[in-house]
Amino acid sequence: MEKNHYDRRDFMKHSVAAGMAASLTANGVLAAERQQGKKSALFVWGGWDGHEPKQCVDIFAPWLESQGFQVEVSNTLDSYLDKDKMMSQDLIVQCVTMSTITGEQEKALLDTIQSGIGLTGWHGGLGDSFRQNTNYQFMVGGQWVAHPGGVIDYEVNIIDHKDPITKGLADFKMHSEQYYMHVDPANEVLASTTFSGEHAAWIDGVVMPVVWKKMYGKGRVFYSSLGHVARDFDVPEAREIMQRGMLWACHSL
Repeated sequence: MEKNHYDRRDFMKHSVAAGMAASLTANGVLAAERQQGKKSALFVWGGWDGHEPKQCVDIFAPWLESQGFQVEVSNTLDSYLDKDKMMSQDLIVQCVTMSTITGEQEKALLDTIQSGIGLTGWHGGLGDSFRQNTNYQFMVGGQWVAHPGGVIDYEVNIIDHKDPITKGLADFKMHSEQYYMHVDPANEVLASTTFSGEHAAWIDGVVMPVVWKKMYGKGRVFYSSLGHVARDFDVPEAREIMQRGMLWACHSL
């Protein structure tokens, strides 16, 4: 009986030790991933289907995974309410055109970015998301107001050739919506476009920011007005700018 008692105790001791070892191994893997710079990104998509939010996310989420990111994709703004999830991210990528956001959801997102988490997005998915929420627009640095002529041919001009997001890129053509936006003069503009006045004579010659970056609290915010539909990212420069912008927003570029 005595021997059996000790055997049982030894078994329990070894079992506990094995469990602790497994836990330490798992924690060690996580620690190693952090040491190696493995980062996390949360994609949140929804809103108006005309901007093909899921199709666009399906372009960039796999690409970030190929860069070594842990990627999660969500189709609900309630993801913003999970503080532990949000604070564990390095990057929030939003693709939600129009729609509405609750005060609680908005505050959670703003607080997350102010704390130092990166934010990025494109076209209406970030720049025309919640039209009634001016604090949100203050964070993004701009708000869509028009696209004269609808889908047209226009040119994007690189204006900062030294920034890592646009370095080495030349001016390029788009066949898409040319966004006219109300923008924050504090934005660091990397690319712009000039309106011809063909579809609205009073804006002839207006130079409008297309790509910018800025700070919101401690968080990096990157925005590109390109990407009306998924095929717009078939333009190599449009896609490259977005990819580089994502890496910049989470301190990977």
